[in-house]
Amino acid sequence: MLPPPDRSLSPANLITHVSLIGFATALSTRSVDPIIPPIAESLSAEPARVALLITAFTLPFVLVQPIMGPVADAIGKVRMMLICLLVIIATSFACALAPSLALLMIARIVCGAATGGIYPVGMAIISDAVPLQQRQVGIARWLTVVVSGNLLGSAFAGGLADLFGWRAVFLGVGLCAVAALANAVINLRHVAQAPAAQLDLASIPARYLAIFANPRAKICFFAVFLEGVAIFGLFSFVALLLVAAGEPRGAIAGLVIGGFSVGGIAYSLAVTPITRRWQPRELMLGGGALCAGSFAGVALDPAWPVQFALFAAMGIGFYTLHSCIQVEASELSTAARGTALSMHSLSFFLGHAAGPVLYGIGFAWLGAGVSVLLGGVVVMLTAAMCARYLRRGTGV
Repeated sequence: MLPPPDRSLSPANLITHVSLIGFATALSTRSVDPIIPPIAESLSAEPARVALLITAFTLPFVLVQPIMGPVADAIGKVRMMLICLLVIIATSFACALAPSLALLMIARIVCGAATGGIYPVGMAIISDAVPLQQRQVGIARWLTVVVSGNLLGSAFAGGLADLFGWRAVFLGVGLCAVAALANAVINLRHVAQAPAAQLDLASIPARYLAIFANPRAKICFFAVFLEGVAIFGLFSFVALLLVAAGEPRGAIAGLVIGGFSVGGIAYSLAVTPITRRWQPRELMLGGGALCAGSFAGVALDPAWPVQFALFAAMGIGFYTLHSCIQVEASELSTAARGTALSMHSLSFFLGHAAGPVLYGIGFAWLGAGVSVLLGGVVVMLTAAMCARYLRRGTGV
């Protein structure tokens, strides 16, 4: 006979177990980037066609966001994450065994869609469990683990492919997900969660209308869209900026971009004293200012070690601002938190998609330096907007 449900799991332990799911999922997210050439050679396909595996993963990841949140609110958020993790495991093993590029593409499409049910739902679980005053610290710990997974994903994939071939990458990702699932089944099965309910698809538009009736929602979603445009849109042009600075090596471009993740980890390690020392409004303005200053430095085309440091500072500034916005987004609707955070995630990744296009236009018409400076201005104005309109106790 099973013991009675144990509902005493502390928020810190809950974050740890949920973050392990986020880590395993993050490994999968960047796993294809370094193994495109061996996949192309093995499956006798053009590398340009194989590169579409990245789009095949990313596009479904974005498009399912408006559905995954309401489904999680209806059937239970932990249950939703476990279902998605099962799909990720199955599709990872399918990728490892795929005999053709077409089947590999289908498996990555399904994997991308399932991954779309991990990140916003994970944030919603943490937001449910952690009081508002400590939520920024809780979300930062989640981000630490997920960012670490993203940072290690490409290196993990490249090293494993060199040793055992590209199929071993997907096998390794699947086994990591199996370990995360086993841990969750053992440690999260007694977590208090909403009982399974019948999902009413007709109610989804009403959920979103209710969220958008909150004027703060427009600020949160627009702000993260602008962050995606200005900051993540720049990443596509880092190699070009380094060439202009006299550094043509692609490996160095990857290292410089990695500086952003290093900054994110540095922020998450320091988040507790930072949030005790400064109020959200000060953190928003400080994060925006640090980002803007980093953009100004990058616009001067310094040597790559300086650019690495600037991107690390940009990472600290971004996560300082972004985590404040995430906390506000988590309070838009306590009854439909998964829905609200799915829209938050959708807005953010739409900015990712629009950013390279807008920077491309800017580089062509205004030049690289001016375009990068404008990106910094956008981030600073975004921070000022959030500090003004997302203050506690203010109406918009």
